[in-house]
Amino acid sequence: MATEVTPEAFTAPTQTFRDMPLFPNDVPTAPLLRLSLAKLINRDHDEINRFVRACEDLGFFYLDLSGPGDSLLADADLLFQVGEQLFDLPVDEKKKYDFMHKNSYFGYKGFGANVVDRHGNLDRNEFYNVSKDDMLGLSDPWPAPEVLSSRRSLMQSFITSAHGIVTLVLTLLNDHLRLPPGTLQDMHRLEGHSGDQIRFIKAPPQPMDDKRTALGEHTDFGSVTVLFNRLGGLQVLPPGREAQWCYVKPLPNHAIINLGDAMVKFTNGLLRSNIHRVVSPPGEQANYTRYSLVYFNRPEDDVMLKRLDTSELIPPLEKDEVEEEINSKDWIIRRALGHRHAIRGDKAFDFDSIRGTEEKSQRAYL
Repeated sequence: MATEVTPEAFTAPTQTFRDMPLFPNDVPTAPLLRLSLAKLINRDHDEINRFVRACEDLGFFYLDLSGPGDSLLADADLLFQVGEQLFDLPVDEKKKYDFMHKNSYFGYKGFGANVVDRHGNLDRNEFYNVSKDDMLGLSDPWPAPEVLSSRRSLMQSFITSAHGIVTLVLTLLNDHLRLPPGTLQDMHRLEGHSGDQIRFIKAPPQPMDDKRTALGEHTDFGSVTVLFNRLGGLQVLPPGREAQWCYVKPLPNHAIINLGDAMVKFTNGLLRSNIHRVVSPPGEQANYTRYSLVYFNRPEDDVMLKRLDTSELIPPLEKDEVEEEINSKDWIIRRALGHRHAIRGDKAFDFDSIRGTEEKSQRAYL
């Protein structure tokens, strides 16, 4: 079983966003609930009810890590510094670690490598994915630049703490759904082979006269995402016919948690994987380079992404509905590499064939 967060494990100073302009107060912001890690650990009844509502209504929430999550915050602060050093490397050096031609989404993705919308626009960020299995010695190591290979112990610590958050989320959802004990947790073991990863992201300021989407609208590919931002730019599309894109304001000492496609598939849409995108930060923040740090949790490689039939709370399939037979590993590869025009060519522009669970997640909007 994966390690769960314990209140005694952490001590670190309060997080601050230094040398950055304030997030403006005149832009629409998403109605994310602010939940307390300490209260969830202590199984506070009201906090768990709010947690369930967040997972079913929007699929996004803030998680206040103050206290029991201080160690994770401290690791995240250090990894933001590592990310800046990583992306300062020459482009030719970073390209040595682009492994897409090996059918892998680990390693480096360069600026403009993905198609982001149906108009054929390309992304405006670069990122680097670090494999959980590599960091924990569960697979052969991937080649990596020295700035990363020298910080393996830090990334191991971050992965273990972030996965503890994931395990808590899965445990609470498993209890809420009245699934057999350990059902969700046993599909997401820390020691299991999976596509879990740390992602470092850099998005430079965009031209004032040509601001476009840096990362196109999508649902996350896996189960639970643990995200750290210091600048705005992330937007979600709340439920409702007249919904408009809203910014998610970064909060010190908080992670942004959201659910992914797998949780929608396991629960036939009861849990939501909300559509989101990344645009230029609002206000004065648009003039600054935006760095992000993410832990993406996915089901283990051989887990089939299908409705779980061991809970009476999970809605049945529609009449004559047939679920796709696909395991987690193949699903992640298809979605992660599907819009890489260098290897997919014209197929990278075919959004319908590479969609996630947008339609099932959206059906409650209508």
